[in-house]
Amino acid sequence: MTIERPWSVASLKKVKNCIIGNPSLKKKLVQDEASIQLLVQCLNDPSAFSEPQGSTDDIRTEAAHIISSLSYGSEEALGCLLRANALRSLLVCLSQTKASDHVATKAALVRAVKTLASALAEIVGPSQWGLSTDESVVRDAARKDLDHLFSVEALDIILPLLVDTNTQTSTSVALLLGSAIRTAAHRDLVVEWDPHAERTLIKETKTKRGWEKASTVSSLAKRNGGWAVQNIGELLRRAREFKYQEALLLGLAALADDNEPVAAALTRPNGDTSSVLAVIMELAKCNIPDVQLAASLCAIHTIRANIAHSPVDEAAALAILNIVNRLIVPPSDSTCHVQRKACFILHFLVKDEAVLAYIAYQRGALEKLTRLIEAVTPSDLNQREEDEPESISALREAALTAVASIAMNNNDVRLAVADEMKLLPFVEVALGHKHVGVRYAGCQCIRAISRGVAILRTNLVDSGLGMVVFRIFKKEDEDRRVLSAALPAVCNIVNEFSPLKQVYIDNGLMPRLVQLIECNDPTLRFNALWAVKNALTRSPVLVKKGVAEAIGWPKLLELLSDPDIGVQEQILNILRNICTDEVSIQMVLDGIGAEKLLEIVLDRMECREDDVVFQAVSLLANLSNGYDEQIENLVTNRKLLPALQSCLSDPKSEIRRPTVACIVQLARTSRKARAAMLEAGLDSTLRHLADWRGGGGGLSMSHAHPHPHGYFAGGLGHGHGGPTSPVSAGVSAAREDERDITDHARSALELLDNARRGVSISTDSSEGDIEPW
Repeated sequence: MTIERPWSVASLKKVKNCIIGNPSLKKKLVQDEASIQLLVQCLNDPSAFSEPQGSTDDIRTEAAHIISSLSYGSEEALGCLLRANALRSLLVCLSQTKASDHVATKAALVRAVKTLASALAEIVGPSQWGLSTDESVVRDAARKDLDHLFSVEALDIILPLLVDTNTQTSTSVALLLGSAIRTAAHRDLVVEWDPHAERTLIKETKTKRGWEKASTVSSLAKRNGGWAVQNIGELLRRAREFKYQEALLLGLAALADDNEPVAAALTRPNGDTSSVLAVIMELAKCNIPDVQLAASLCAIHTIRANIAHSPVDEAAALAILNIVNRLIVPPSDSTCHVQRKACFILHFLVKDEAVLAYIAYQRGALEKLTRLIEAVTPSDLNQREEDEPESISALREAALTAVASIAMNNNDVRLAVADEMKLLPFVEVALGHKHVGVRYAGCQCIRAISRGVAILRTNLVDSGLGMVVFRIFKKEDEDRRVLSAALPAVCNIVNEFSPLKQVYIDNGLMPRLVQLIECNDPTLRFNALWAVKNALTRSPVLVKKGVAEAIGWPKLLELLSDPDIGVQEQILNILRNICTDEVSIQMVLDGIGAEKLLEIVLDRMECREDDVVFQAVSLLANLSNGYDEQIENLVTNRKLLPALQSCLSDPKSEIRRPTVACIVQLARTSRKARAAMLEAGLDSTLRHLADWRGGGGGLSMSHAHPHPHGYFAGGLGHGHGGPTSPVSAGVSAAREDERDITDHARSALELLDNARRGVSISTDSSEGDIEPW
């Protein structure tokens, strides 16, 4: 298909009408790349391509409509538009429009920018509603164009049109913000933008007397979340047309997402005027599903962005939860896209927020999701519908994603998923689904429920799901994102109390993990190391030896100096979990080298990252439980005591606890260590720690050690908690840490005081060794 020349409004309209909703004709049209190049060029010089009597405005309008239609097409069409510089040409054309220009032309141009930018954003990612295509040959070019769209120069063209008197134009700009903003960097550029005239005025008057007045408008806009946020809020108060309301809400949602200053501005009343959030909540109550969804999304992003600095707006969260619950199981005439978006909005609300997730469960969200999943899954669970509509697959992905988020942090919910709702057979179907997003969501469900010990020991074994997710993990051609969801599930399933741990090891766990450790994907590499760490927790020496040989000591040493701090932390934790007995400690010292290992550990104890310091000092605590010869190698290092003194003074109890435990063990087993500690004045710091009083009362001077023998192991990082309140659990753990620190400090002081008085000290390694870290 080609565009006949000379072009006329009629010929362009004919092309437009032919390609709308016709993918095959769009494909034919973009194969004539020369015509697309000329079509884009005519935006800024229509008279060179059209009949003399033709209207240049009408030519521009129809050209913009064709570009909009092609933007909805294939990746091939997008590639053609990118090579033709369509987005930049549209922006140049818009920059030359005047207030008196044809209203329809300006609206068509803005709509084309919006449509093309949205398509490019979906290619670049991340996707807004579930997974999209992961591979694209035009991604780099699309990213460059998208970055240009959010440059100051391009925003100077687009954002002023947000307040255009024509609501069609304003609607397109709001939708552009709602669909094209996918990253914090682009969001910040829009929020921080001021109109060109205002920027110029401020710049020119800063050195003059009274310059503060010139910045008053800008300061007010900043307080209200920035120019764009302030104006969308004002437009939203006046908007009456449903499509316009939806567009403004989506634009505002994109700007409020993970943006505390914007969320605070939306929550704050303006004098006698109610807050923008109050307006949003009112719109969420309307009977138009698309407006309800947009308002719910906007409210949730506002509520979530505020959580870090203020209590959860529980009333607003409950109101949105009730709305979303109704939309998940709508009347029969509702469309799949409403249910799908409602599921994802529920996911956005409860993700990583244990309290909100449990409230959602109590309000019946899990039950409604279960009914929805049952409705979209074939009655014969063994049936594989190759011709299943994309909309149904996307809906199944959304529902399972919401289930995973609700169950992630509460054991009661996990048990309900497995037992009461009986969702595991549906999850198994999802794990074998052709749709990438459905497999991904199924793996997220396994990740969530495998955090529960009872389910891990029974349901995952009995149902066979543990082995199903393991087979996904083993597949070398599996989609990277599905693998990234399966791997955390594997991390949970290889913990010490899992009956599948040894089964995984026997069936090739470690060779696959080594492959992933070598890959270039930082997320996969990090989680693969996490799985290794968990597999090593309280494992026998033979397993540790096999793991170390599979990875290789040179590789472990290399990763200890990896540029990624997270990788360093994981390797230190892996070595910590290996070093839980004298034989294993010797294996590590032989593999890496005693001096080299100690040099690295002491260096990492000075790191600015608390997690790295914790792992380093915990590893040192384990090394202090070695043979006498191993301990003497530690004590003779001149950097040891300064490093311990520094960690002993750390304000964080989780770092002081393994530090003081290490000191106790060294003081108990080494005369040279006791002398060096006294000379360094370590007893002064220990006396300060021994004076701690918890809960207003003192602690007895008991020197008993509740753990008869052991080392410091760790590896439950993906969580195995029950329904305990996160806050109360955290407070309880902190108090327990302080008690341990006090007890160990008093034990160390007793040892040092005895050494000062010349009292003989037993060095029997079986007497009161510290618990493993």
